[in-house]
Amino acid sequence: MFSTILNLFQDQFVISMASSLIGKVREYLPDEVNLVERAYEFAAQAHRGQRRKSGQLFLEHPLRTAMALADLRLDADTIAAALLHDVPEDCGITLKEIETKFNPRVAKLVDGVTKLNKLTSRVETEEIRSKLQAENLRKMLMATAEDLGVILIKLADRLDNMRSLGALPLDKRLTIAHETLEIYAPLAHRLGIWRIKWQLEDLAFRYLEPEQYHRVARLVAGKRVERESFINEISQILCQELDKASIKNKVFGRPKHIYSIYQKIDKYTAQGKDFNDIHDLFALRVLTNSVSDCYKALGVIHSLWHPIFEEFDDFIANPKDNGYSSLHTTVIYNTTTPLEIQIRTYDMHQVAEYGIAAHWRYKEGKADARFDKELAWVRQLVDWKEELDSEEFLESVKSDVLSDRVFVSTPKGEIKDLPKGATPLDFAFRVHTDLGYRCIGAKVNGKLKSLNYILKNGDVVEIIAGKKDRGPSLDWLNSELGYVKSSHARTKIRQWFKKQERGQCVATGKQIWDKEIKRLGINLSNVDKAISSFGYSNPDDLFFALGCGSLSVSQIALKLNTELESAQEGIGLLPTPARISPVGIKVLGVGDLLTRLANCCHPLPGDKIIGYITQGRGITVHNRNCLNIVNEMEKERLIPVEWGNVEQVYPVTVQVDAWDRVGLVRDISAIVAEEGVNLIGVNMAPQNDNLTSLDFTLEVKSAAQLAKIISKASVVWNVISVVRKGGTDVNPETSSGQ
Repeated sequence: MFSTILNLFQDQFVISMASSLIGKVREYLPDEVNLVERAYEFAAQAHRGQRRKSGQLFLEHPLRTAMALADLRLDADTIAAALLHDVPEDCGITLKEIETKFNPRVAKLVDGVTKLNKLTSRVETEEIRSKLQAENLRKMLMATAEDLGVILIKLADRLDNMRSLGALPLDKRLTIAHETLEIYAPLAHRLGIWRIKWQLEDLAFRYLEPEQYHRVARLVAGKRVERESFINEISQILCQELDKASIKNKVFGRPKHIYSIYQKIDKYTAQGKDFNDIHDLFALRVLTNSVSDCYKALGVIHSLWHPIFEEFDDFIANPKDNGYSSLHTTVIYNTTTPLEIQIRTYDMHQVAEYGIAAHWRYKEGKADARFDKELAWVRQLVDWKEELDSEEFLESVKSDVLSDRVFVSTPKGEIKDLPKGATPLDFAFRVHTDLGYRCIGAKVNGKLKSLNYILKNGDVVEIIAGKKDRGPSLDWLNSELGYVKSSHARTKIRQWFKKQERGQCVATGKQIWDKEIKRLGINLSNVDKAISSFGYSNPDDLFFALGCGSLSVSQIALKLNTELESAQEGIGLLPTPARISPVGIKVLGVGDLLTRLANCCHPLPGDKIIGYITQGRGITVHNRNCLNIVNEMEKERLIPVEWGNVEQVYPVTVQVDAWDRVGLVRDISAIVAEEGVNLIGVNMAPQNDNLTSLDFTLEVKSAAQLAKIISKASVVWNVISVVRKGGTDVNPETSSGQ
């Protein structure tokens, strides 16, 4: 029958593809190949005469999808479902018919992938597309928790679609490529399927950044002969040394792919280096027969070349959560050239290339213990689905699952994986939500560390918890303070505040509003604009959102700040970057005039401003709500002005009230320096009872940058308050001459 179906198609390429697929499956599944043959027969009949937008026969797509899964040596059900995955949607055949002709699992796999395709095919506004993407991902991961085959088919399907992406309109190409780089490639990485992951990255990069893609490709091609000669030379040396140590081995070069090279170039550029400084475009990989031989090979390598110990990772003793195991080391060859080397067994190499698919087999509807362990993160996400809305779920997946990982352990040796940049608070919430709520401190490697300390691979973390559920602090949600990195921890903190009584949250939100607005020197006493911009019906709703942590003052200021550009009336908010210079202010209806900023109110870009014509000194620019302007009697001297589009820094004075101590000025100055802000002056005014008041004059680019500094300085030890000075005060020295 199979040969009969082949004859339905005169296209030799399709015939060749089908024969190759069946032959490959027969090699490792001789007793089950009949199921795949029948699935091909059914798909061939259903798709007969259909073509894709590229002009190819439609049947080529399911064949290539199935071939990618056969390369992973997957089971017959999954390969059959890959052949049939477009049949219900494009051929009008019911799932019931598929179940009758094949089996319930094949039908279930086809159903899962079909529903995902329906979601991604809808084109709506950007906001709706984002929600659909979140629902798509949620549905895919839920289906994956039941059967890994769904996501494997979807990855193979996406890989083939990316290869024919050029047939689609530009907007669709960019949308699909962006989703691939943001979701599907990281998913392949999380599952350890390197073979699919790098191809998805390179294909997406090609469409998103075509000029950069071809530039890197040309650079790589130009250096290929030189690099291959270099790798061959080193491989021969290493093989000889391993043979002398009686270690059976295979040594070969490990090519880096276009997108990973681009990332490397980007990193080197930031360090002031160029492409010629990148010596690790090709690294070495050493395969051995046993784990003990891996460590013996490591000893040989380190005795041969000087190791860079901070670049060493032992993923054999501490495998990644996707099952990846290897020894990673970097050595210095010929005293100048860094060389990356990976050491692993042949079995480890299979897992590294094929990930979880290397040892996954579907048997009687159940998976083995190793499979359960490696998919624990998927089931954790399924547990979260009832707690999070679609957008929160998407945020959690991106930040907590698909980002780079850091591996730390409990004092008892239990490994926990967290997103890179995670803190002890993230760790506490990862262990248990209640532990996060009761967290009052942390020890890392036996030493007390702050709760916003950035964890590193191998850290041993011990959480110090209070006896009572003290609840989280709202400061933990302040992104500028860096207390939490993971979306999961942030969501749990928000949920705690949402559970508090509404009245308490409203009161807390009102306090936050008054405190933060005062600290930033912004006049936003009228909350009507904030209410309308965020869709709230009254001030209490706005304050409730602030009080329970769902909204921050910085979010409000940022949103309103962008809206000010088109507003006719309003009061100054957070600024947009601009320069202070004579051309930084546009005087409306007048040619170029000398301008300067008023010292009484220190306007910043984004503030609503007005000009005052002085005698002999051009135009002085004030905040519109400056008391000197409000009380000005000669209104004819006022002139409309607006901010220009140039970039520069603006002098702002920040007042810090604190208990005096040694190192206070140093600690605050360090925060200023970390933000890349120039500190041009410090004045100290000692008060009574060991209190001191410090005025720091800074050159900031925007109020957003100023807000970061104020937030960070406010939690420095012994600091009582931090506020921006000069918002609306009357300065006697400037009020007369404006």
